[in-house]
Amino acid sequence: MKVVLQKDVLNLGDAGDVKEVADGYARNFLIPRRFAVRANDGNTKAAIHQKRLAELKRDKRVKVMKELSTSIDGKTYEVKVKVGENDKLFGSVTANDIALAIKNTGVELDKRKLDLGEPIKSVGEFKIKVRLAEGVVPQIVVKVVGQA
Repeated sequence: MKVVLQKDVLNLGDAGDVKEVADGYARNFLIPRRFAVRANDGNTKAAIHQKRLAELKRDKRVKVMKELSTSIDGKTYEVKVKVGENDKLFGSVTANDIALAIKNTGVELDKRKLDLGEPIKSVGEFKIKVRLAEGVVPQIVVKVVGQA
């Protein structure tokens, strides 16, 4: 049975793709969960049009993110945290703390875009990747400064 995928399906395809699948797979899994609809001329044309619009939207987003990337790439942002004896942090520096430090410089950035890897629990400088869009990954430096 030919189906038009409405959502991305792992190991099958992306939204808007027209795929040939087993009848049972389509009837029992894809169609009831609204992952796909049966392919006909109208659905196929609509899917191709939606896919083209999604690609244009993604290209525009990547262009905007590349501009943002040039404005933050390689810059150093300072985060002040409370420390105890021997410069030991109370808790850790979170992505939200770093996003606020970036926002104070005038650049709006979502905390979910920051890839910390592991929690920052000490004073010092750390390189952090910012995953803005597919293929756009600038790196920033976060300087954690302790204050009593």
